[in-house]
Amino acid sequence: MPLRPSPLLFLTLTTALVICWSSGFVGIRFTTDSATVPQILFGRSLLSGLCLLPLALMRGPRITPRAVLEQGAYAFLGMFLYLGGFALAIGEGVPTGLVALMADLVPLGIAVLSAPLLAQPLSPQQWLGTAVALSGVLLVSADALSLGAAPAHAYALPILGMLAFALSTVMQERRAALPLSIPQRLCLQCLWAAAMFAPVAATTGSLFPPLTLDYAMGMAWLVILATYGGWLIYYLFLRLYPPAMVSATVYLSPPVTMLWAWTLFHEPLTLAMALGLAVTLGGVALVATGRMRVTAAAE
Repeated sequence: MPLRPSPLLFLTLTTALVICWSSGFVGIRFTTDSATVPQILFGRSLLSGLCLLPLALMRGPRITPRAVLEQGAYAFLGMFLYLGGFALAIGEGVPTGLVALMADLVPLGIAVLSAPLLAQPLSPQQWLGTAVALSGVLLVSADALSLGAAPAHAYALPILGMLAFALSTVMQERRAALPLSIPQRLCLQCLWAAAMFAPVAATTGSLFPPLTLDYAMGMAWLVILATYGGWLIYYLFLRLYPPAMVSATVYLSPPVTMLWAWTLFHEPLTLAMALGLAVTLGGVALVATGRMRVTAAAE
């Protein structure tokens, strides 16, 4: 039976998405001691795409050349520019905390683009929820923020990456009628992303680092939880709810990442972080209930 939007389903998908989406930082933490960031991005994309390829070929509509090219465009925006922009910014010397904060502005970018491109403007309550959620993210990230001394252009890279991901999400919503299953879309996008990251990874000396236990664990974590869990749930979420409503849940990623770090790496968990999580939860609830009320009124 097809899934139907409901408050319980929204809460279930939100919980699963935030856990998987925030897990990507843990996977990268496992692998950075044995591989460069471009090698990690290339390996993650290639392995994710290859493992999904048999399913994509056997289940779902026939994959046409047009569909392949279109998914390549989405991979360029939503994976290569998004992930690559943050990696390059960190490489240029932009502080990691500031880059992470810029990455977490994706819901704001989607909210802004949804009105002109999808005719789905946010209600006043949803804008209020967005502001509250963003303030919670700032509260969680406050201790990790600094401006650094990177070149001026480096600070634009994560902003451009964030906007590219937002544009990819909104454009895929506009083209939702294209007959491809969610695993097919993700498979093609991952393979395209691997092809795009390959030349960048090659500049580090080789496409693959030496195989170590930490690297293998990190890759498994990134593929299973961050890619399959995060992206497959994200695309399923988008088939059921408007992009601005779905993306608002991503605001919960920073505080949940702090919980991952506290649990696995014994990093400190402060009162400000806990308060930031509570504030962010309140903001996301405002965005979600605002959209549900609009939908109920329309029906």
